[in-house]
Amino acid sequence: MTDAGAGRSLGPADPIPLTVLTGFLGAGKSTLLNRLLPDPALAGTAVIINEFGEIGLDHLLVKTIDDNMVLLQSGCLCCTLRGDLVAALENLLRDLDNGRIEFHRVVLETTGLADPAPLLQTAMAHPYLVMRYRLDGVVTVVDAVNGSNTLDQTMESVKQVAVADRLVLTKTDLADTPERKQAVADLRSRLKALNPAAPVLDAAAGEATPDALLNCGLYDPARKIPDVGRWLADEAVAHQHHDHHHHDVNRHDARIRAFTFATDTPIPGATFEMFIDLVRSLHGPKLLRLKGIVKIAEFPDEPLVIHGVQHVMHPPARLERWPDADRRTRIVVIARDLAPEAITKLFDAFMNKPSTDRPDMTALVDNPLTPFGGVDR
Repeated sequence: MTDAGAGRSLGPADPIPLTVLTGFLGAGKSTLLNRLLPDPALAGTAVIINEFGEIGLDHLLVKTIDDNMVLLQSGCLCCTLRGDLVAALENLLRDLDNGRIEFHRVVLETTGLADPAPLLQTAMAHPYLVMRYRLDGVVTVVDAVNGSNTLDQTMESVKQVAVADRLVLTKTDLADTPERKQAVADLRSRLKALNPAAPVLDAAAGEATPDALLNCGLYDPARKIPDVGRWLADEAVAHQHHDHHHHDVNRHDARIRAFTFATDTPIPGATFEMFIDLVRSLHGPKLLRLKGIVKIAEFPDEPLVIHGVQHVMHPPARLERWPDADRRTRIVVIARDLAPEAITKLFDAFMNKPSTDRPDMTALVDNPLTPFGGVDR
């Protein structure tokens, strides 16, 4: 019998990357997963599949190289099975630590009905899981044939698109007439408006490769930097116009907004912590995702990476250096039913940025009606 601990480092292990694969019913999640798993880049991958209904079938359609397969059945992760997800992830770790299985990555395929926000909260908030796993990214699969109608009809599909780090467009090869090709082009524009920071990859054209889909979320400890150029696309978001007057009022897209804000000024750590706490308390349920890189005054050369879903914030990671030449604080927010000014004006107030139509941070702190009123400074 081999020693389960042989060859293992005595120090803390690097967190295991966790990729969330989501997308509405029939979008092609299992087909994409089958295409990815044989690739050497996904060697040693444990797969968790969440199915809705009393009889599970999807897991039977996913080809696996080994036995690293977990089925979460008879419920939706966003509703009743979050405790089961925690148990499944903990059991995988237990088997890994005891040498019963070996894996280096986890892919979680959700049911098509899942609201991804509660699921991401679970992965980011559990005190033990956040030490052993890191959110590697959210990959959302969108059906090119039915995607527009699905977005019209279901808020879950809109949120799945809005929180994604990568969007994978499937069935584009079925667009074989000018009308269908135009419909796909319109869908692409709609996806870009809904989530301007997420690249749209064409599965039929071979663009949905492991290299394009992995290491796209928080940051990669092996490189010690976040892939800012890939997931913190502030320029794309900053130049996104939010003119929704041309949209059908029954479409959900108008309720979802993506925006950024940035500053060159270093932010005191305590000030930034207060700002995040206030944003969470005031707007938590409306925050689909919040992520960014922050210049903290006490450590200006070691930026802080932040990542949140609704009122839950992933433990921040301090980097050894700035990952690119841009040394500004840059924060991307994707929110539902929330005007950008609700957060950007609050941020300006914390930064003591003067404004003729808004009190500065001093006024906010001194006002006894505000959350920080009466604070002994």
